[in-house]
Amino acid sequence: MSQPTIISTEKLSKSYGKNQSLFKALQNIDLNIKSGESIAIVGKSGSGKSTLMHLLALMDKPTSGSVHIDNKDISELSKHEQDLLRNRTFGFVFQQFFLNGNATVLENVILPLKIAGVSSKERKNRGIEVLKAVDLGEKIYNKANNLSGGEKQRVVIARALVNNPRIIFADEPTGNLDSTTGKRIEKILFDNNKNNGITLIIVTHDSDLALMCDRQIYIKDGNLRGEQI
Repeated sequence: MSQPTIISTEKLSKSYGKNQSLFKALQNIDLNIKSGESIAIVGKSGSGKSTLMHLLALMDKPTSGSVHIDNKDISELSKHEQDLLRNRTFGFVFQQFFLNGNATVLENVILPLKIAGVSSKERKNRGIEVLKAVDLGEKIYNKANNLSGGEKQRVVIARALVNNPRIIFADEPTGNLDSTTGKRIEKILFDNNKNNGITLIIVTHDSDLALMCDRQIYIKDGNLRGEQI
């Protein structure tokens, strides 16, 4: 049975500046992403791939066109409703870790739950559970500053998973890591995609990582240049 569409776009476009300085970052992107798929958005630096991810993840607004989540036009939602949707539905893994170095590993991981108003006890229990799942159970009370790059990226993945998201957005998730650590991160992401049905959307210029996904979406100069399954 075919999975339902979880994210779709219609003529999605994003421009910056105006008149002579107008820059068209994305132009008329039509996409359909099914629940449980793994998708790689591939392109060179400046191609528009990160812009596309930011629009899909409701981190930016399109100049024209639309984004639909579960067939609902996002533009019809209030900012508060969009914030709730993003917090409850999405998890984010970035190349830059965005961790509070002076806070503990656990405190960093449970931040989305704190924002969502989850009780202190449940925050702690869920935080410990996901940290054990990424093999960081012994680092729970360590300061984030004292971790290696690979450990920090696993903290970021745990933070992305703690809210039980339906979609994970990963922007160059292995870009700053050595190959061995990168493979470990890839395994965690794809295991969650395959075993837990989490939709995985990865922005990358790494062709090997892209080929691990169900589909590759190629972006060049802000235009969709075809897909490959």
